[in-house]
Amino acid sequence: MKHARPPLARHKLQRADTLLTTSEVARLLRVHPKHVYRLLRRGLPGLRVGGEWRFSSADVLQWSSAAGATAERTHAVERPPETERAESCPGTLVAANGDVAIELLMARLKDSGRPLFGFVQTDRRGGLDLLRRDDVLAVGCHGARIPGALADQRLVFIHLVDRQVVLAFRRGVRIRNLRQTSQFRLASRPETAGVRERFDERLRQAGVDPAAVHAGAIVLPSHREVVYALARGDADVGLASLAWADRVGLEWMPLYREAYGLLVRAGRLGDSRVIRLCETAQSAEFRRDIAGVRGYRARQTGTIAYEPHSAGSDGEARENEHANEGRGP
Repeated sequence: MKHARPPLARHKLQRADTLLTTSEVARLLRVHPKHVYRLLRRGLPGLRVGGEWRFSSADVLQWSSAAGATAERTHAVERPPETERAESCPGTLVAANGDVAIELLMARLKDSGRPLFGFVQTDRRGGLDLLRRDDVLAVGCHGARIPGALADQRLVFIHLVDRQVVLAFRRGVRIRNLRQTSQFRLASRPETAGVRERFDERLRQAGVDPAAVHAGAIVLPSHREVVYALARGDADVGLASLAWADRVGLEWMPLYREAYGLLVRAGRLGDSRVIRLCETAQSAEFRRDIAGVRGYRARQTGTIAYEPHSAGSDGEARENEHANEGRGP
């Protein structure tokens, strides 16, 4: 039988190391408990633990302060000139590698009205550089090491999906393990791409030299371009998400599963544009969109965390790789 813990004193609610329940967040922010769920849809950072939410006191206070400052700026009588506002904050741009989840999210954002969001195609490292320079509002990020900070800026992770990354191959090609990869023409990604880093790790674990595999490879900027190259016959095998491989009917071999989502600066969680991103990612419509995409899991879709981690351990990924080799459409 579960026993509720006794109410915390207010000074303990504000301690940075305190993990709060929904009712305790309501007491801390002086709102009704039901309002906490509305704040979650607006970007309040929290973690799902079983069937309940838990919140870091420090994260709640920082988000509340940022949200309050944004509201004050919105309702201020005196506003800075347009040029000054443009220089002080990025445009409504999302930088990512064109994952299917990003396409679906951008479509939902377009349908929901203004402001319109733009898309900048780049790999993981390029996106982080744009976010560091404050040239974009959000950047797609994934992998085993999703950063919690960038330079002196704290980051938050808006989880979109857990995705399966595969070694895809054109019809007629038969490959049962990574040691055979060097025998085929490879469509790969740049060294700065997160999936390339994980792929090279898998090659080394299989006793294969990544440099030898990539010596004759064609290097392409996105998962989309990789699967199109395979469909055209420009390459035999390629590195891509299962979502993209399935779109063009390719066969595939599983490599690993990872978390995929958006990174934004923590100080902008109260920004109305970031709130729209969060609300769209948490919407039932977006969940329905991604539910039918092969290779996606939506268990944490829309959750917001200051200390993100990738879904699935390396051990799980290796187990899946050996258990499902040769799987395809």
